[in-house]
Amino acid sequence: MPPTDASTDTGTSPTPHIGGGADDTLDLRLPEELIALFGEGTPTSVGVPSDAASAGGLLDAPAGWGPVTTSVGVFRLVPVRIERDLARITRWMNDPAVAAFWELSGPEAVTAAHLRPQLDGDGRSIPCLGVLDGIPMSYWEIYRADLDPLARHYPSRPHDTGIHLLVAGVADRGRGVGTTLLRAVSGLVLDHRPRCGRVIAEPDLRNTPSVSAFLSAGFRFQAEVDLPDKRAALMVRDRALRDLL
Repeated sequence: MPPTDASTDTGTSPTPHIGGGADDTLDLRLPEELIALFGEGTPTSVGVPSDAASAGGLLDAPAGWGPVTTSVGVFRLVPVRIERDLARITRWMNDPAVAAFWELSGPEAVTAAHLRPQLDGDGRSIPCLGVLDGIPMSYWEIYRADLDPLARHYPSRPHDTGIHLLVAGVADRGRGVGTTLLRAVSGLVLDHRPRCGRVIAEPDLRNTPSVSAFLSAGFRFQAEVDLPDKRAALMVRDRALRDLL
C-alpha cells in the first residue's frame, strides 16, 4: 500500500506511502486459493511471469484498457517495463516535491526495489506510466485495495481498486491536469473492472491540494484513517455515484 498523494494539482506527489512505506503494498501474503477466489477464477501467483500477471488476472488487464480522450489530450496507461522506464521514474522520484510524499529519492536501485515486487508479484499491483498525447508524464499504481494492507484500515469490499498517482512535470501541476486524469483513470477502472464497485485513494490528509483534486475528480471523502506512516484521507469514487459527482 504505497502512497496516494500524487502530484495531482500541486507539486506534491501522491503515492509513496499510502499507509506503510514504499514496500508495503505487497507485504500482505495470501494463500493462492484465496487469491484465486478474489480473482473469481483467474488465479495468478507465485511462478507466473510478471508480464502474464500484468496482462490480466487480479486487475483485468490494464495493459489492454486502451486510450481515453480527455480535455487535456489523449491519455493511456502503459505498464512499466523496468529496462525501459527505470531511469525516467527514478528521475521523477528525485523531484523534491515528489520525494516529500513518496520517499523514494535516491539512485535507480531505490526505485527498482519499489517496482520489482510489483512486476514480479502476483498481479495485485501494476505500476504504469501515464502517457498523454504520446508523452510519458505521470506514474500510476493500479492495485487491489481489498488485497492490500490498506484493507486492514477500512471496511473493504471485494474488488475495491486503489490508485496512486505522481504527476511528473511541473508544467502539468496546478492547472487541473491531475484532476482530469484522476477522473479518467478511475473511469477506466470502472469501465474495465465490472466487479469493482469503488475506486479507493488515500492521500496524506495534510496534502490539501491533492485531497481537493480527488474531490474535483468525483471522489468523496469517507473518513480519516491512521496508516502506519501517515494520517490519510480515505477517498472513494462509487460506481453508483459516478454520473452524479
